Amino acid sequence: MMPAVIRLRHASVIVALIALPALAVACGSKGVQVNDRGAQLFADRCAGCHTLSAAGTHGSVGERISGPNLDFRKETKNTVLYAIRNGGFSGAIMPQNVVVGQDAQAVANFLAQYSGRDKQSGSSASVRGLSASARRNRANVAEAR
Repeated sequence: MMPAVIRLRHASVIVALIALPALAVACGSKGVQVNDRGAQLFADRCAGCHTLSAAGTHGSVGERISGPNLDFRKETKNTVLYAIRNGGFSGAIMPQNVVVGQDAQAVANFLAQYSGRDKQSGSSASVRGLSASARRNRANVAEAR
Protein backbone atom coordinates (compact mmCIF):
# COMPACT_ATOMS: atom_id res chain seq x y z
CA MET A 1 0.00 0.00 0.00
CA MET A 2 1.20 3.53 -0.84
CA PRO A 3 1.94 5.90 2.08
CA ALA A 4 -0.40 8.90 2.44
CA VAL A 5 2.40 11.38 1.59
CA ILE A 6 3.07 9.72 -1.77
CA ARG A 7 -0.67 9.56 -2.57
CA LEU A 8 -0.95 13.25 -1.73
CA ARG A 9 1.98 14.07 -4.06
CA HIS A 10 0.41 12.08 -6.88
CA ALA A 11 -2.91 13.87 -6.38
CA SER A 12 -1.14 17.25 -6.35
CA VAL A 13 0.66 16.47 -9.60
CA ILE A 14 -2.58 15.37 -11.27
CA VAL A 15 -4.42 18.51 -10.13
CA ALA A 16 -1.52 20.70 -11.36
CA LEU A 17 -1.50 19.00 -14.77
CA ILE A 18 -5.24 19.48 -15.15
CA ALA A 19 -5.11 23.15 -14.05
CA LEU A 20 -2.05 24.12 -16.13
CA PRO A 21 -3.81 24.55 -19.50
CA ALA A 22 -6.54 26.69 -17.91
CA LEU A 23 -3.93 28.90 -16.26
CA ALA A 24 -1.95 29.26 -19.48
CA VAL A 25 -5.03 30.45 -21.38
CA ALA A 26 -5.99 32.88 -18.60
CA CYS A 27 -2.59 34.56 -18.48
CA GLY A 28 -1.75 37.48 -20.78
CA SER A 29 -4.15 38.09 -23.64
CA LYS A 30 -7.54 36.53 -24.25
CA GLY A 31 -5.99 33.99 -26.59
CA VAL A 32 -7.48 32.75 -29.84
CA GLN A 33 -11.26 33.10 -29.63
CA VAL A 34 -11.98 30.98 -32.71
CA ASN A 35 -11.07 27.32 -33.18
CA ASP A 36 -9.61 27.76 -36.63
CA ARG A 37 -6.22 26.97 -38.21
CA GLY A 38 -6.12 30.43 -39.82
CA ALA A 39 -6.78 32.06 -36.44
CA GLN A 40 -3.91 30.16 -34.84
CA LEU A 41 -1.53 31.01 -37.69
CA PHE A 42 -2.58 34.66 -37.50
CA ALA A 43 -1.99 34.68 -33.73
CA ASP A 44 1.43 33.03 -34.19
CA ARG A 45 2.71 35.08 -37.14
CA CYS A 46 0.80 38.38 -37.17
CA ALA A 47 0.05 39.25 -33.53
CA GLY A 48 3.16 41.38 -33.16
CA CYS A 49 1.64 44.08 -35.37
CA HIS A 50 -2.07 43.42 -35.97
CA THR A 51 -5.06 43.64 -33.63
CA LEU A 52 -7.94 41.21 -34.10
CA SER A 53 -10.16 40.10 -31.21
CA ALA A 54 -11.12 36.79 -32.82
CA ALA A 55 -7.44 35.81 -32.81
CA GLY A 56 -6.82 37.31 -29.36
CA THR A 57 -4.17 39.69 -30.73
CA HIS A 58 -3.47 43.28 -29.70
CA GLY A 59 -0.83 44.53 -32.13
CA SER A 60 2.23 46.40 -30.97
CA VAL A 61 2.66 49.15 -28.44
CA GLY A 62 5.45 51.68 -28.09
CA GLU A 63 8.13 52.44 -30.64
CA ARG A 64 7.21 49.70 -33.10
CA ILE A 65 4.69 50.68 -35.72
CA SER A 66 1.59 48.58 -35.50
CA GLY A 67 -0.28 47.23 -38.48
CA PRO A 68 -3.95 47.85 -39.19
CA ASN A 69 -6.49 47.09 -36.49
CA LEU A 70 -8.45 44.35 -38.21
CA ASP A 71 -11.34 44.59 -35.76
CA PHE A 72 -12.24 47.79 -37.66
CA ARG A 73 -10.77 47.14 -41.09
CA LYS A 74 -12.66 44.66 -43.28
CA GLU A 75 -10.56 42.60 -45.70
CA THR A 76 -11.45 40.17 -48.46
CA LYS A 77 -9.61 36.95 -49.19
CA ASN A 78 -7.97 38.53 -52.26
CA THR A 79 -6.76 41.64 -50.43
CA VAL A 80 -5.31 39.49 -47.64
CA LEU A 81 -3.48 37.24 -50.11
CA TYR A 82 -2.14 40.34 -51.90
CA ALA A 83 -0.91 41.81 -48.60
CA ILE A 84 0.72 38.51 -47.59
CA ARG A 85 2.54 38.15 -50.93
CA ASN A 86 3.60 41.79 -51.21
CA GLY A 87 4.28 42.79 -47.62
CA GLY A 88 1.07 44.75 -47.06
CA PHE A 89 -0.21 47.41 -49.41
CA SER A 90 2.72 49.80 -49.19
CA GLY A 91 5.44 47.16 -48.92
CA ALA A 92 7.18 49.23 -46.27
CA ILE A 93 7.02 47.25 -43.03
CA MET A 94 5.22 43.91 -43.27
CA PRO A 95 7.45 41.04 -44.37
CA GLN A 96 6.50 39.41 -47.66
CA ASN A 97 5.24 35.82 -47.59
CA VAL A 98 4.93 35.69 -43.81
CA VAL A 99 2.78 32.60 -44.51
CA VAL A 100 2.63 30.71 -47.81
CA GLY A 101 0.60 28.05 -49.59
CA GLN A 102 -2.21 26.46 -47.59
CA ASP A 103 -1.21 28.52 -44.54
CA ALA A 104 -1.74 31.76 -46.50
CA GLN A 105 -5.12 30.47 -47.71
CA ALA A 106 -6.13 29.60 -44.13
CA VAL A 107 -5.17 33.07 -42.84
CA ALA A 108 -6.95 34.77 -45.77
CA ASN A 109 -10.14 32.76 -45.20
CA PHE A 110 -10.05 33.52 -41.48
CA LEU A 111 -9.54 37.27 -42.02
CA ALA A 112 -12.21 37.45 -44.72
CA GLN A 113 -14.67 35.99 -42.21
CA TYR A 114 -13.65 37.80 -39.00
CA SER A 115 -12.05 41.14 -39.95
CA GLY A 116 -14.05 44.35 -39.76
CA ARG A 117 -16.62 43.13 -37.25
CA ASP A 118 -16.36 46.40 -35.28
CA LYS A 119 -16.35 48.60 -38.39
CA GLN A 120 -18.77 51.50 -38.31
CA SER A 121 -21.20 51.39 -41.21
CA GLY A 122 -20.49 53.96 -43.88
CA SER A 123 -17.02 54.61 -42.48
CA SER A 124 -13.85 54.84 -44.51
CA ALA A 125 -11.88 53.32 -41.62
CA SER A 126 -10.63 50.50 -43.83
CA VAL A 127 -8.41 52.84 -45.85
CA ARG A 128 -7.61 55.54 -43.29
CA GLY A 129 -3.93 55.93 -42.69
CA LEU A 130 -2.87 54.38 -45.99
CA SER A 131 -0.62 56.29 -48.35
CA ALA A 132 -1.97 57.23 -51.78
CA SER A 133 0.03 54.44 -53.44
CA ALA A 134 -1.21 51.91 -50.89
CA ARG A 135 -4.82 53.00 -51.54
CA ARG A 136 -4.26 52.55 -55.30
CA ASN A 137 -2.77 49.08 -54.75
CA ARG A 138 -5.72 48.13 -52.55
CA ALA A 139 -8.19 49.43 -55.15
CA ASN A 140 -6.42 47.47 -57.91
CA VAL A 141 -6.69 44.26 -55.89
CA ALA A 142 -10.38 44.89 -55.24
CA GLU A 143 -10.99 45.46 -58.97
CA ALA A 144 -9.22 42.18 -59.83
CA ARG A 145 -11.76 40.21 -57.80
